[in-house]
Amino acid sequence: MKICSLCAGPVETNAYLVIDEESGVAVAIDTPMGSASWYLEEARRNSAQIGEIWLTHSHWDHTADCEELRVATGAVVFLHEDDEYRLLDPNAHLVFSLPFTFKASKADRYVRHDDRLHIGESAWQVRHVPGHTEGSVCFINHEERVAIVGDTLFDGSIGRTDLPGGDHHVLIASIVRELLSLGDDYAVLPGHMGPTTIGRERRSNPFLLDSMSERS
Repeated sequence: MKICSLCAGPVETNAYLVIDEESGVAVAIDTPMGSASWYLEEARRNSAQIGEIWLTHSHWDHTADCEELRVATGAVVFLHEDDEYRLLDPNAHLVFSLPFTFKASKADRYVRHDDRLHIGESAWQVRHVPGHTEGSVCFINHEERVAIVGDTLFDGSIGRTDLPGGDHHVLIASIVRELLSLGDDYAVLPGHMGPTTIGRERRSNPFLLDSMSERS
């Protein structure tokens, strides 16, 4: 398995191309503005074909190029049902004015908690982690011990919860239940900033330490 990444768009959002090198099957995870052309070129360069798009959630900075990439590749779009309303009408759910508009798209398949998805021979578990949005999900590969987590957890931080659909207490509970239950050596690939590990966040993330202190 090979994971290629790009930081793109006006708020520096991470896009991930996950490739099963043996079969050439590839999946695009999140589609920030400006990522579609990169995905196509990266897939070509790796002799891979993008058959699916997996979205961690439906905020515009993670979905801006979804429709462009879907049309270019014929890929099937996966998203949690609770987040589809933003994808269907992205311009109606902006909380501040932006100098551009977004193409609507749609989910071809809904993902649910504990679904098993595949990229070639590699299996990925879906975990529903509401709190940043209602339908946020993480994609976890237990064999390689890697979690692609969207805006749920960051290096030293967590996703913001002051936007519609956000809830701080729900997000903390999601992280504790679905991510801190993983081993310390799991790599965390977030929607913004660089990678981290579950162990690092368990030991030093101030939001999680504060929460655990409050519970004790």
